[in-house]
Amino acid sequence: MIKGLRSNLKNYWYSYIWLIFLIEDISDKIPPKTSNDWFWIGMTILFLIAYVVTSASQKYQIAGMVAETLIGMIFTFFDNNFWIMIFPGWQISSILAYAPKRYFRLFATVYYATFIGEMINLKILNPVNLDLWSFILPAVSPIFAYSLSRSMKHMQDLAHTNQRLQSVIKRGERERIARDLHDTLGQSFSMITVKSQLAKKLLEKQPEKVPAELDDIIDTSRQNLQLVRNIVNNLRQEMIDESMIKQQKNLQEAQINLQTEGEQDANKWPTAIQIKVTPILQEAVTNVIRHSRATLVLISFSRPDNDSYQVTIQDNGHGINYSREGSHGVSGMQERVQADGGQFNIQSNKIGTLVSAQWSKEAEIK
Repeated sequence: MIKGLRSNLKNYWYSYIWLIFLIEDISDKIPPKTSNDWFWIGMTILFLIAYVVTSASQKYQIAGMVAETLIGMIFTFFDNNFWIMIFPGWQISSILAYAPKRYFRLFATVYYATFIGEMINLKILNPVNLDLWSFILPAVSPIFAYSLSRSMKHMQDLAHTNQRLQSVIKRGERERIARDLHDTLGQSFSMITVKSQLAKKLLEKQPEKVPAELDDIIDTSRQNLQLVRNIVNNLRQEMIDESMIKQQKNLQEAQINLQTEGEQDANKWPTAIQIKVTPILQEAVTNVIRHSRATLVLISFSRPDNDSYQVTIQDNGHGINYSREGSHGVSGMQERVQADGGQFNIQSNKIGTLVSAQWSKEAEIK
């Protein structure tokens, strides 16, 4: 899980291509001739580190944002180089599109205060040759990046919702089949039981053999009837796709972004497994909303070595006090999973809180 959340550096390598333009920002200081040149080259290296940390690290992401913004402001006011602020303008705005809006408003306030301050400064230093056109890109960068990322987020959420709705539609068909099974096979097996009991009383030929045979018919029909009832009950349980629709809505209302891995494959898991997973999802997401102060939740579904079924819920909130006195949520999840022969674990890590539940393949038939 931690490795998955930290894979941005590898998976989103294309976001670092733009850093080549940093060379242009300090081209007048290369090769360095004075201690001042060395200072700005060092600041550029620090800016580069902050940029990468912001993109690749969940734990230090906020620190990276603050660092690159401050360094950009130093370049702006002490080197008259506002262009370096375009990098956090794009990157931070894109990241904050997945966070509550108040965080973007705060960043935008700092960004445009720096922008306006530099324009005033340049107007005073060089009132004649001030090129307003060179400020168009810096001016629109945060708003454009934020709007673009918000649009992409909405498209991703819509795609996930459509996938879940398609699964719900398929599930409606399964429920119709379940009703048909109950109305036809269930009734037929009931009639077999009644007729077998009646035949047991009426048959007179070879009476010493008939009771045993009829008892087998009765037992078999009753077992089949119970099997049909179990199938119907399982099909009427809430599946992963339905649960994810509810949890996504709850998280959106709490301004917490949801990301998933392996969800489509999990929708194909056996019904017996899915009805064990959904209560854990509900309780874990409820805890995240109520107690974690998180802005991001990653829910992963996987099949380690194809011998088990695993679901993990990782948030980026404050995971130190995940176990609260008098709280039955965590203990309830643990008891539920262990009652089904599974393994449950909850722990704080460098990102936030990680909840994991795993069931063996044998749980498919329980």
